[in-house]
Amino acid sequence: MFRIIWIVLFFAVLIWSAIKPYDYFTWFLEVLPAIIGFIVLWQTEKSFPLTRLVYILILIHCIILMVGGHYTYAEVPLFNTIKDLLDMSRNSYDKVGHLAQGFIPAMIAREIFIRKKIINSKAWENFLIVMFCLGFSAFYELIEWFVAAFSGESAADFLGTQGYVWDTQSDMALALLGAILALLTLSKVHNKQLKKLNNKV
Repeated sequence: MFRIIWIVLFFAVLIWSAIKPYDYFTWFLEVLPAIIGFIVLWQTEKSFPLTRLVYILILIHCIILMVGGHYTYAEVPLFNTIKDLLDMSRNSYDKVGHLAQGFIPAMIAREIFIRKKIINSKAWENFLIVMFCLGFSAFYELIEWFVAAFSGESAADFLGTQGYVWDTQSDMALALLGAILALLTLSKVHNKQLKKLNNKV
């Protein structure tokens, strides 16, 4: 049942996001990681099933990407309302996305590190998970730069900097913060689910 609900929610939001998005090219760029993620999960479901916690987090991340793809990150209505109410200079939905870009990959990496027994030391494990997320965030910024350089007019919508000169650095800082928060808040719950999963596998 969990699997069915997950798939239904994924495709429901994906189809919604594809209906009259702000710009189809920007939509494609934003939802492509979610689609790739779905394919990877589909291919590895039997050989390396994940905990429910991680599956739920991945779905949340996919939904964040799809919403951003539909409206573009700078035009998500709820965050435009928040911007107006708080008299902010920019729509901050992209910052939610970058916080998630650290928070959720941290738990994916933690699951792989623990189950594959890659590192024996917990301290080094946590350090390398955080560094992985920071590196992943930096790599994604490089991808955004590369794609934007070759996408012409769509570059501004894809990058979503909204004129903020420190946008790239703040994006990476939020991913770093997200990774640390994930490890601090979810490790105990994750350990319990890993134990249950090990008993099933």
